[in-house]
Amino acid sequence: MESQDLRIFKCVAEAKSLSKAAEILGYVQPHISQRMKNLEDELDTKLFIRTNRGVTLTEEGGALFSYAQRILLLMDEAKAEVNPNKFRTSLIIGASQTVSATKVPFLFSSFLKENKNIEVKLKTDRKQVLQEMLSYGEIDGLFLSGTYNEAQFETAYHYAEKVVLIAPLYEGREETDQPTLLINSDVNCIYRNRLLAFSKEHHINKANIMEFDSLEAILQGVRDRLGMSVVPASVVNSRGDNMQSIHYQELSEDVRIDFVIKKGKQRSPSLKKFIHFLGSL
Repeated sequence: MESQDLRIFKCVAEAKSLSKAAEILGYVQPHISQRMKNLEDELDTKLFIRTNRGVTLTEEGGALFSYAQRILLLMDEAKAEVNPNKFRTSLIIGASQTVSATKVPFLFSSFLKENKNIEVKLKTDRKQVLQEMLSYGEIDGLFLSGTYNEAQFETAYHYAEKVVLIAPLYEGREETDQPTLLINSDVNCIYRNRLLAFSKEHHINKANIMEFDSLEAILQGVRDRLGMSVVPASVVNSRGDNMQSIHYQELSEDVRIDFVIKKGKQRSPSLKKFIHFLGSL
């Protein structure tokens, strides 16, 4: 049983698809299929249940998956320990664009000052997609706001983020005019939901809603007087002069940001160091 077979097996198991695993690894699908067939022949047991929708692990496959995770992790640790100049341990963290705007880069910068041999990567996407990535083992941890799957994940660290309502400095705007709400297109975005709650609380019932896919687009929309939005206070503070044409007010309730990890998964040394670093803040 070769280490590369275990890497391919782990990728197929996490992707739940031979074709998707082939795409991730840069192989053609027949090669992936043959390697997995050879592995099943070597172990004389069935590792996958194949369907039209993809593959799922058998009970034996689940047992091998647990060993594969530990074996590959130990191999990566051994290479980094023996030759740290050539091999670096990696840490892949997920976060939405809004959450990752200022606080997360600051945390990474502070962490890397004392851990130069760790390669840190940031994955940004929608909250649901990031939870799936964490579930599949594609990322080591995830910064998120709001609820999450507590059966699968647990909080290792959390912090409070102040939020502000931002709006253009209108000139000659009538009080009866209904503002446009600029929101993130991710329905799970805590800042989107906070703005919608604010509009409801202040009886802004006929506001137009305009969705954007990025934080920068929302900020530019407010600067261009398209409408109002809710964003982290740190984002406004970090933009300086670029926010002079914007009125903002701090909202009373902070947003809680959790750093969550997968339950029961063996933690890599780099993840342990990151969690320890967060705990020391």
